[in-house]
Amino acid sequence: MFSARGSGILLHLSSLPSRFGIGDLGPAANTFVDLLAEAGQQYWQFLPLCPTSRELDNSPYMGLSAFAGNPLLISPECLVEDGLLPYDLLHEAPQFSEYLVAFDEVLPWKEEILAAAFAHFTADHSLRGEYERFIAAESWLDDYALFVALHEEQHGLPWYSWPSELVRRLSGALAAARQRLAERLDYHRFVQFIFFRQWGRLRRYAQERGVRLIGDLPIYLAPDSAEVWARPQLFLLDDETMRPTYVAGVPPDYFSDRGQRWGNPLFRWDGGSEVRADLEQWWEQRLRHQFRLTDLVRIDHFRGFESYWRVPASEPDAVRGEWVKGPGLDFFRRLEKALGPLPIIAEDLGLITPAVEELRDALGFPGMKVLQFAFDSDEQNSYLPHNYVDRNCVVYTGTHDNDTAVGWYFSDRSEPAAKERLLRYARSREGSPIHWDFVRIALASVAALAIIPLQDLLGFGSDCRMNIPGTDRGNWRWRVAPRFLAAELMARLRNETEFYNRLPRKDQATTEEE
Repeated sequence: MFSARGSGILLHLSSLPSRFGIGDLGPAANTFVDLLAEAGQQYWQFLPLCPTSRELDNSPYMGLSAFAGNPLLISPECLVEDGLLPYDLLHEAPQFSEYLVAFDEVLPWKEEILAAAFAHFTADHSLRGEYERFIAAESWLDDYALFVALHEEQHGLPWYSWPSELVRRLSGALAAARQRLAERLDYHRFVQFIFFRQWGRLRRYAQERGVRLIGDLPIYLAPDSAEVWARPQLFLLDDETMRPTYVAGVPPDYFSDRGQRWGNPLFRWDGGSEVRADLEQWWEQRLRHQFRLTDLVRIDHFRGFESYWRVPASEPDAVRGEWVKGPGLDFFRRLEKALGPLPIIAEDLGLITPAVEELRDALGFPGMKVLQFAFDSDEQNSYLPHNYVDRNCVVYTGTHDNDTAVGWYFSDRSEPAAKERLLRYARSREGSPIHWDFVRIALASVAALAIIPLQDLLGFGSDCRMNIPGTDRGNWRWRVAPRFLAAELMARLRNETEFYNRLPRKDQATTEEE
């Protein structure tokens, strides 16, 4: 998968600079691609792109769809560029914070401008042909548009609380809903058309600048999502209530004595040959869609394909769960046959058994190494760079679920001995910024790819972390102000990248000529 050493930055689209309250697919995204290219970075990794829900704290890991894009990431400036909005409308935007996403303020304003763009689109047919080709090509779109329109009509109630004829998807009820909600269906199709049109532009620009995109794919879906409603036979749901009978999670461990009960419905892997075939077809469709959007994809909770922790939905926590075998190697071999080589990074953090490692290695997927986990007292710790078995891995200073490097170092929860081992490992000099110690350790490692969260590159503290696992309020809000993306910072990153032989080959040749 990796022919040479490389490096990149982890930053979600929502965290980009923007005067419209949330990062988006517009000019700031292109500018960030330029910064990456100039700093010798070959990769941009981000979080899932799916529509999020206010009820679920706008978590991109609890999306409303496995296929749709998040309307909040649509660029108002690109709408103006495409003739779908008057420029003056952008001057009427509220004054948003440049440091945090205020979802409750951003959402109504984005809906207002998207409604205005849709009204212009219906009156001006210049994009109609492109739009018709899009909706004909996206088989998931009609179910998604109907799901979202019904969600609105039912005042945000989860689908399993709708009238029974809609829960059961009776053909007459669905036909009546399509007629009744025809304009809203067209609106939601239009919004998805615009999202993927803007995404296509960004993807092409990144390709031109030599920056590869790494997407993120949660293994599970939210219970209140379009695909669970549209294809309930693929999930472990109660036949009467249509709510999950079992939910996903992880067992108790060092970090949580009650485990983690995530609440996602589980796939019906043991549902017989017909259901299994439908599941494999659905996963093939899902990955094919993702591979059109990004160059690589990180699969969250990869270990769930080997075996997964099944928790009765009635349980308040994850203690009384059990391990159940997942689809395993044969499943991926069939996907390879359909899709060719799978450019997948396996998120293999947490409780990882030899069986999970065997599955990962049999498929040749690179796993993850997180430096914040490296400096305990275990000399055999697999996250210590000198213990990496080979180069087929991706090293991170931290992930979206970690504290920032600076936050970790100055936290009372971090063991003093771990901090001392880090300093010794880095041969840190007095006064050396701790985040650059983390960055250099990652870049120096044998890992084929090193990914640095932007907060760690900037040396920001705990108030800038993206997510605190186990909490359901106030996450996913951090944004970077444009003044922090200084040329001096990117020049230093380029110098370190060059020193550790991670520049793109064309840049290496240019440097040698100079």
